[in-house]
Amino acid sequence: MSTKYSVVIVGMGKRGKHHSAAFKDSDRFEVTGICDIDEGRLAEAKAELGPNVETSKDAAALTKSLKPDVFCFCTMPHMREQFIKIGIDGGARLIAFEKPVADTTAAGEAVRKLIDGSGVKAVVSHQHRYGVHYAKVKEIAASGALGTIHTIYASSPGWMMHMASHMIDYMRWYNGNAEAEWVMAQAAGAGKLSDNHPSPDYIAGFVQFANGVRGVLELGAGAPNVPEVGKWWGRNRIRVMGEKGFAEVLTNGGWRSVTADGGAQSGDGAMNYAHDTPLYVQDMANWLDDDKNVHPCNFDSAYKGLEIMMGMCRSAVDGGQIALPLTGARNELEDLRQKLSGSKVLLASPDHAAEYS
Repeated sequence: MSTKYSVVIVGMGKRGKHHSAAFKDSDRFEVTGICDIDEGRLAEAKAELGPNVETSKDAAALTKSLKPDVFCFCTMPHMREQFIKIGIDGGARLIAFEKPVADTTAAGEAVRKLIDGSGVKAVVSHQHRYGVHYAKVKEIAASGALGTIHTIYASSPGWMMHMASHMIDYMRWYNGNAEAEWVMAQAAGAGKLSDNHPSPDYIAGFVQFANGVRGVLELGAGAPNVPEVGKWWGRNRIRVMGEKGFAEVLTNGGWRSVTADGGAQSGDGAMNYAHDTPLYVQDMANWLDDDKNVHPCNFDSAYKGLEIMMGMCRSAVDGGQIALPLTGARNELEDLRQKLSGSKVLLASPDHAAEYS
């Protein structure tokens, strides 16, 4: 019989509820405790999870008491270090948390030191890769049908701290997780730097990978629209281009490709928490079962994405190319606030106006 792992989940907002449902429905996990500072959310979640689930507004006390195998938290980007420490102090074997890894390299370095020093496994929620349309583009890119891949383009109208982590992670995945050598970027607009996911209104730039592939990223108000997709937050495009064709995924618009051998093809697919999150959760059990089954969303891989994102921020502030891996810890958000103070962004589409004033 397979081991059943215990789980404590902190944060009963939208993402926390998706995680709790996936853990509850899995035969490999048991949710033993949940935490939120909102008593109404706690009561609602407990009603859905069952009477034996303990609740608390104190994450540290709950985790120390229950000593879960898995500590999962779904909080804002600036709250990583304190919850990583709670998970480690509570004896968790695996910590799962929301993207991005952190909101600055100063915060990211602190998190990395905690994880590396503890030996705990950690995963970051880049669960879109489990979508059938994302997986189809990976299949095409890995098959050789595109010939030699030279460029991977990714864009999202959502702002950086929401979407860059996703876009970069899947770009790296489609490129065989090749190492990034340098980045260069520009940024505009200071409006979203006061958001709970603080970001420039628009940031765009380039990633040079060691295998010669060029990454191109656009995030925010200046990113192109994808009007054929209804849901604004689903208008995210990742296109893999090679000498013999291309394949692309749209978060809420399926996939399509054109290749020399296959001609034009397309298929359905949309972001689906009910499909994607259980697969993400199952891979946690697989990794806990056997160290060789490293989770596709493992922390080390996600941290390389953080360095690309923060390298772009440094380039936007300092100018020029930024070598990777990064050296020295900085508060890139504060640097951007000073650089972009008073800056106004120009929109790529009227459809973006509702989110960017």
